[in-house]
Amino acid sequence: MNEDALKLTSYFGERQRTADNGFAADALLDLYGQHAIATSILLRGVEGFGARQHLRTDRSLTLSDDLPLIAVAVDTRPRIEALLESTSGLLRSGLVTLERARLLAGDIEAAGPGEGPDDETKLTVYVGRQERVYRVPAFVAICDLLHRRGIAGATALLGVDGTAHGRRERAAFFSRNAGTPMMIIAVGSGRRIAQVLPELGGLLRRPLLTLERVRICKRDGELLGRPPSVLEALAPAGETHLPLAQKLMVYTSEAAVQDGQPIHRAIVRRLRSAGISGATTQRGMWGFHGDHPPHGDRLFQLGRRVPAVTIVIDAPERIQTAFDLIDDLTAEQGLVTCETVPAVRPVGTGHSMAGRPAS
Repeated sequence: MNEDALKLTSYFGERQRTADNGFAADALLDLYGQHAIATSILLRGVEGFGARQHLRTDRSLTLSDDLPLIAVAVDTRPRIEALLESTSGLLRSGLVTLERARLLAGDIEAAGPGEGPDDETKLTVYVGRQERVYRVPAFVAICDLLHRRGIAGATALLGVDGTAHGRRERAAFFSRNAGTPMMIIAVGSGRRIAQVLPELGGLLRRPLLTLERVRICKRDGELLGRPPSVLEALAPAGETHLPLAQKLMVYTSEAAVQDGQPIHRAIVRRLRSAGISGATTQRGMWGFHGDHPPHGDRLFQLGRRVPAVTIVIDAPERIQTAFDLIDDLTAEQGLVTCETVPAVRPVGTGHSMAGRPAS
């Protein structure tokens, strides 16, 4: 499989319930399982806030019972478009976005979504929690390979529910949870990612990958470019009919601190104080950025060294403000990327979808 696809992402709170009083997270993944979506994953965040500026964090017993959640579903355009209204209807508040992607499965060839070898690309690899490569956890083997091939960064995130190749895989208390989904998000040049695709296909028994366009703004303190201006963002590749939002992703580490607190927590608090529409941080299991070797939690280790990923979505003019705050906090380390988000729907407010990725 090598097809144009859409990625449907929902941001909401863990305690949110549907109209029939079930948990929204369960309802969403039930929906994706019933429709045998090619790949989907439910991720639990550790800190974040939304348009109402309500902070959710695992640092407080009072606030940690309603942590932020992210549900991602990827499949071909017709299958995802058929789920848009149902997904939005299940959520009473939050944000739903729709983005373009390239879905690869089966025999993987060297290919990228960009128009040239210099285009920067985001690669996402979906694997099972207990999947192995030569007796090594698949997510570790993938990160090691990407690091050796000079990819700018990668982070492995553990899901709690989802689908893989159309089959529902849900974590259970008394289970090895071998198939429970994980995703490894990697960012690098289109040329390098295209070259590594066949190797990834050879590592995995049933590879399932997506490719998306991305701009790398900062790497280990070096400013490589700001997010696109409003005019640039509103007309990527000549698609002037789409009102767009932008997404910043900030890859740091739990061990990276600013004024005594992890950088990712400082970012969330500054963005909230500045009135940005929302941000969510997820804690990874393993990963790297820049020249730093892959790392994660280990036994007999003082302090946590796991990676962290913070996502910020807002209008292009407000993303410029958010980037200024993030730029100050990532003066020495971290990886910052920017992406165009063609379609955004704040749910529970009566607002309609702002745009729809063109065919």
